[in-house]
Amino acid sequence: MGRLSREATSPRVPSRRGVPFSLFALATAEADGKGAARCVLTGIVSALLLSALTFLPSLATEIAPQDRRSAYADMSRESKAMQDDDTANPGMLAVLDGEALWSRKVGAADRSCADCHGDAAQSMRGVAVRYPAFDVPSGRPIDLEERINRERAERQKAPPLRYESDDLLALSAYVARQSRGQPIAPPPDERLAPFAAAGRDFFSKRQGQLNLSCALCHDDNWGKRLAGNIVPQGHPTGYPLYRLEWQSVGSLQRRLRNCISGMRAEVPAYGAPEYVNLELYLMQRARGMPMESPAVRP
Repeated sequence: MGRLSREATSPRVPSRRGVPFSLFALATAEADGKGAARCVLTGIVSALLLSALTFLPSLATEIAPQDRRSAYADMSRESKAMQDDDTANPGMLAVLDGEALWSRKVGAADRSCADCHGDAAQSMRGVAVRYPAFDVPSGRPIDLEERINRERAERQKAPPLRYESDDLLALSAYVARQSRGQPIAPPPDERLAPFAAAGRDFFSKRQGQLNLSCALCHDDNWGKRLAGNIVPQGHPTGYPLYRLEWQSVGSLQRRLRNCISGMRAEVPAYGAPEYVNLELYLMQRARGMPMESPAVRP
């Protein structure tokens, strides 16, 4: 997914025949003695659980508003402390880079983001919580990353930034940071309805060689443990975020690609409409939850 270092499965972490590391982390980790035995046993149990999920019907029960929770709630005390302290949160390094890029003049127009939008703390407050939004020229929704690239092309006359590039992640993180604490508020735009429905269909559809769906884990089995990890509800409250497994900041599209790859399904290219539709649905599903970007996740 993009550069090798930004693939769904981290190059620093092994995978087992296309199944993501999270399912076999303990089974393939370096260990010895009793630790090795526990690793193998946990891997077998995880594989059996995954096999059972494959044949179980998906209940696809929508999570009630009062039961919605961020993955932050299930993190360790140390990881929570890392997210809460801006001086310890590694995602803030991307935010600082984004702040510098915000004021840098680029392109044939020799303009910066600040030349048009001024102080991001004011002009970008509440922006990230409203994306994806409907784009009239293209007749479809676009996400925050694509909006940034549109602004570069149209206003700054600069080439678009590559998906998952450091600069695009930095600008996205900087813009999203201005909405931290704001409730997610997808725009009430009827033009978005068919795209959100497509995203919901993708979320609920079984796919891949493992015959799994997003809903099977994140709607039907959230809060349970798989390979020692708590299954989250899958709310996109903190992107771009710093993931400890990646040892870097990554976008929501990178995480979605990670999941699709884990189901051993065909993975769309970065920027594909499937991701934007799915993000739109997930943002609607997380309506009212506070934005956390840049979040920290395991």
